[in-house]
Amino acid sequence: MTRIRLGMVGGGADAFIGGVHRIASRIDGHYDLVAGALSSTPEKARESAAALGLDPERSYDSFDAMAEAEAARPDGIEAVSIVTPNHVHYRAAQAFLSRGIHVICDKPLTATFDDAEAMERAVRDSDALFVLTHNYTGYPMVRQARAMVEDGQIGTIRVVQVEYPQDWMTSSVENEGVKQAEWRTDPERAGAGGAIGDIGTHAYNLAGFVTGLTGAELAADLSSFGAGRKLDDNAHILLRYEGGARGMLWCSQVAPGCENGLRLRVYGDRGGLEWAQEDPNYLWFTPHGEPTRRITRNGAGATDPSTSVSRIPPGHPEGYLEGFANIYTEAAAAIRAVQDGQSREAAMGKLPGIAAGMEGMAFIRACVTSARDNAAWVAI
Repeated sequence: MTRIRLGMVGGGADAFIGGVHRIASRIDGHYDLVAGALSSTPEKARESAAALGLDPERSYDSFDAMAEAEAARPDGIEAVSIVTPNHVHYRAAQAFLSRGIHVICDKPLTATFDDAEAMERAVRDSDALFVLTHNYTGYPMVRQARAMVEDGQIGTIRVVQVEYPQDWMTSSVENEGVKQAEWRTDPERAGAGGAIGDIGTHAYNLAGFVTGLTGAELAADLSSFGAGRKLDDNAHILLRYEGGARGMLWCSQVAPGCENGLRLRVYGDRGGLEWAQEDPNYLWFTPHGEPTRRITRNGAGATDPSTSVSRIPPGHPEGYLEGFANIYTEAAAAIRAVQDGQSREAAMGKLPGIAAGMEGMAFIRACVTSARDNAAWVAI
């Protein structure tokens, strides 16, 4: 099977998420990274490309130059990963989508809602796929939970509890030279949401992916505890879902002792489910009136939706990188399906795309609007 020729925008030296994307793309052997515009600084872009062993002729000083040159090559890239700060997402994606090159983009969708709507138009007007890397949807036991909800094993959903606490911004690290904090606390680059954009969108997306519910309204209390911080670093959000279910979302980057504590609890009239990202190989299922059951990844009780995206026997840890890899592998299958004539809609399957991106942007906008009106209820 011929590997997909992949390019990357962003992800150069000192960039965390670019390395994660590159590892994820390699795990199942579906991609070859052959080109890049790896930094907004040309010298750093070239140094980063050399460190990765890219052909110097395919190391570009800008994504525009890369899109134009690669589209003209007979061996040009077929897909591109965009792993830049949020404010670059739309302009970079549009450059490749307009040339028929598939886009795999980090979340959230963009920095502003205007850019998000422009991105939606760009995706609609292109023949290429657009995949948003909500990587937690790729975890095997998240797929297991989704399938159990779809099968009615917990009944009609009543309550959804999701949280995502971290502690890495407890001090004002953006003033201490921490690059990842600098742009995430800058409204010009991150957008209107701080923690709600960075990790709150992950929590909101995960809840919707597992439950199949659509958010209708929310009431958000956003806080900025970091001295002089311009964007939120903590949020408490009440949710009303279409159909009557109720939810609560807490995300924080100022919670000492919490590293990456994404956790989901879903309760229906027949039972409940619980999953935690820091212990991702287990799903806890409690039928009403019965003892709690532990379902292990690739173990007893695991079914095809989870086992089909799991690589190793139970009891061996599998998590963040593999979940990311599942998104990349499914994106590769979708790209090949489209190349073989399948429709984009059919090819995408469970993959998060432009619709998931727009839902995340609507969530951020509603949170900011609600918080400005003293946590008033706002339509999502």
